[in-house]
Amino acid sequence: MKILMLAPEPFFQPRGTPISVYFRLKTLSDLGHTVDLITYPTGEDVVFPGLLIRRLRNWLGIRKIKIGPSLVKLPLDAQMFGAAFGRLLRNRYDLIFSHEEAGFLGIILGAVFSTPHLYDMHSSLPQQLTNFNFSRSAALKAAFVGMENLVLKRSRSVIVICRDLLDYVRGLGFGDKAVFLENILDFNDFDPDPPGPADIAAVRREIADNGEKIILYAGNFEPYQGVPLLVEAFGRMRERAVLLIVGGSKTDHETVRKRAMELGFADRFVLVEKVPPQQVPVYINAADVLVSPRVSGTNTPLKIYAYLKSGRPIVATDLWTNTQVLTEDVAVLAPPDPEKFGAALDFALISKEAKRRAKAGAELAAREYTYPRYKEKITAAVERAARR
Repeated sequence: MKILMLAPEPFFQPRGTPISVYFRLKTLSDLGHTVDLITYPTGEDVVFPGLLIRRLRNWLGIRKIKIGPSLVKLPLDAQMFGAAFGRLLRNRYDLIFSHEEAGFLGIILGAVFSTPHLYDMHSSLPQQLTNFNFSRSAALKAAFVGMENLVLKRSRSVIVICRDLLDYVRGLGFGDKAVFLENILDFNDFDPDPPGPADIAAVRREIADNGEKIILYAGNFEPYQGVPLLVEAFGRMRERAVLLIVGGSKTDHETVRKRAMELGFADRFVLVEKVPPQQVPVYINAADVLVSPRVSGTNTPLKIYAYLKSGRPIVATDLWTNTQVLTEDVAVLAPPDPEKFGAALDFALISKEAKRRAKAGAELAAREYTYPRYKEKITAAVERAARR
């Protein structure tokens, strides 16, 4: 098929939705489809057979687009609509494939040009307003609810990335359109030269030169991620390990570094700024315990699937954002309370039971979270949308 994809993201950047878009594009390319991608001005180019990237002009001189809703997206999305309209005037496409708020643009373009539309629903748009503290306006939330319902109604097929979204779409009466496609892929799955023992040993020497255990958090510093909870929890059991955080910027690090000093473990706290996603697996494989301390939200963290594949013990908050995938059979779960989360970290470091759960998690990932399964689901979503 010839597909027009709309991605209102800085693509490519190593963060949630752009990573999902990356693996959608790789899979569509591997399946033999050609894709014209319209995306924001910022980001790095990627190369796949059959992929053509069309970036919007950076009329506003934008250098950074934050995660979540923002006013700067409004002129960019309007520009995206115009660019997509022009492409559709000049080319015949079999499918419009849109992400996030571009779904609204996609259904309009699909109606005008009689082209099927597939909506990739990475999150609920009204929920984003609350999760990112963008607005408490009831009127704005109602407008987003109406827009989202219209997109679901007018789309031929809808990709949902977690069980919460699947239940949400079913509750609205559109379950027959939904394809449940978890973001199970990571760059280590396709690395021809994965981290070897020497790479892992080098990281361990750098982070824990006295042979300490390593607790790893990999991700950004958005409030819902729960990094302050992790720092407070580690402060209660710091004698046993080194806390390693990979991600964020120098500005993000200042607050947590200050708190680590107040709690007395600055010498057992290592902060590494955001690294290319291809480098994250070496840190995961060098760690003894992996953490997901999320405190809000309902989407499953992308890191969970990479954590499971690694076979390392996982400690996560016992909230729906994590427990859609993680259970007590494969992870150590604890309430988002510093003392209880700290006790869970301690348990994961020393318990044979935690290692047993980690092994069960790796077996689950090898059985369920595979690239062939992912390709099957992408194929189902595309065929459902294009079927007339």
